Amino acid sequence: MVSVYFPYALGLMTFVGIRGGRVLLALYALQMEAPTAMIGLLAATFSVPPMLFAYKVGQLTDRFGSRWTLLVGIIGASVGVLVPFFHPGVPSLFVAAFLNGIAFTFFNVSMQNAVGQLSTPETRVKNFANLSLVISTAQFVAPVLIGFAIDHAGANRSCLFVTLAGAIPILMLMLRGDGLPRGSGKAAAKGGGLREMLSDPAVRRILAISSLMMTGYDLYFFYMPVHLHGIGYSASAIGVMLGIFSGAGLLVRTILPWLIKRFSVERVLVYSFYIGAAGFFMMPMFRDAWVLGAISFVFGLAMSVGQPITMALSFTNATDGRSGAAMGLRQMVNHGTRVAGPLVFGFVGTVLGGFGVFWINALMLAWGGFAVKSGRMGEPGS
Repeated sequence: MVSVYFPYALGLMTFVGIRGGRVLLALYALQMEAPTAMIGLLAATFSVPPMLFAYKVGQLTDRFGSRWTLLVGIIGASVGVLVPFFHPGVPSLFVAAFLNGIAFTFFNVSMQNAVGQLSTPETRVKNFANLSLVISTAQFVAPVLIGFAIDHAGANRSCLFVTLAGAIPILMLMLRGDGLPRGSGKAAAKGGGLREMLSDPAVRRILAISSLMMTGYDLYFFYMPVHLHGIGYSASAIGVMLGIFSGAGLLVRTILPWLIKRFSVERVLVYSFYIGAAGFFMMPMFRDAWVLGAISFVFGLAMSVGQPITMALSFTNATDGRSGAAMGLRQMVNHGTRVAGPLVFGFVGTVLGGFGVFWINALMLAWGGFAVKSGRMGEPGS
């Protein structure tokens, strides 16, 4: 059996490719002068596969183990961005976005489940926080690298960089993947299933809060570049700004177990929602790089605590042998919201401009803070 550091290493390298691919496709679309509504539609396309397939991928992970589903995700992330490389154009960007979403679904559900299985109740929150640190590191590195790659090599050639990012994790899985937790070898039992999981009020509350947090997180990654591009920032500067956001996530996740112990799960989530709402409210009001960088940093601190908390809670609430399905259900609901969000806000941006997009997002996050207070969600390490 491998240690929990093995999926961490896979995640670091693979998420550079997955997140880098998303930033690349968004900036590629902006260079093609795609309208705001088109950017929103592209953002939604990334989330269609997780919305449709995450629960089923979770069941596959429970049955067959993580090794092969992780491999499908890594290969998909490497191959998808070759579509616009060979066939430049807006339609190719949407094909690549859909393939990126499929890759993300297989890899992320399997990786989260593997980390949960390699943890004990005492180490679960810490290990999920560390996984989020790994993802934050990749998200810090990827936008910066992609921004500079586009400025110096062009968006088309940058597709090759994303493809090459998958070579090492594929080799790692081939050599050591047999040490990952194995599946049950049995198909999911008929009856109950999804309906049974959704009948638990704590599960429904976790899903609602998780989807709100992740929607705000993703919308920043798509609409902050639109705002910065519109006020004259270069691709490199946009990449650095997104890196600041992810760097803040890296910082806050190092102390997340202490924050939960000191303030409780509910208070940490409430503060993160309210601070995030304030950040979205202020973003379109400024043009200065230092001010926007500071806002992005504080916003990153606030929005980066929800993912590890809801991962740990979802795994803890899963019944025996169905942890993969539980992680898949979380992603299915998250991405259902994330499909609708970019579509709605893309058209809001077309009608009301950037201020409307950011301020409606602020209201959404503020509502999330109130929603957290409606009841307890359980303890992530119990």
